[in-house]
Amino acid sequence: MSLIGKKPIAIPSGVKVQAENGQLMVEGPKGKIARPFSHRLNLELKENQVFVKRVGDSKLDKSLHGLFRALIANMVKGVTDGYSKELEIIGTGFKAQIQGNKLVLTVGFSHPVNFTIPEGIKIEAPKATHLVIRGIDKEKVGEIAAEIRAVYPPEPYKGKGIRYVGEYVKKKIGKAQATTK
Repeated sequence: MSLIGKKPIAIPSGVKVQAENGQLMVEGPKGKIARPFSHRLNLELKENQVFVKRVGDSKLDKSLHGLFRALIANMVKGVTDGYSKELEIIGTGFKAQIQGNKLVLTVGFSHPVNFTIPEGIKIEAPKATHLVIRGIDKEKVGEIAAEIRAVYPPEPYKGKGIRYVGEYVKKKIGKAQATTK
């Protein structure tokens, strides 16, 4: 039995979980998420808890057991609390602006970079050098944060670029510093 897969998932009040035709629907106060799930698993709903049971003992069944339990728990947490990632922009003249459904990044290129904000994701810019990405789908929030960071990842010499809040960038010494030793 999978250590993660055998744990029940508590369903808070106000959250509905339904499994029909290979689709799992989780609906809560922040929205609803749907995801296909494997026919190699069974879901049991009892007393405000969801139990994930596997059909067989093959290697694939065992690997899917813990995975889908974690995905369902993330869906439940997403529709109740939501997820967020924070990015900071470091560099002289580097900034971000929200214009309608676009994020405009000015990060030292000859042109501003336009990033279309997908549906289900909210991006806020409390400061010109700070971004907060929010949503109910953990995967989508992380993916969008990674795509924005990939526009100008932090470089190791001056530390300029877009990074996660709290991310440590190890700085290298420059060519001039290395030759004077």
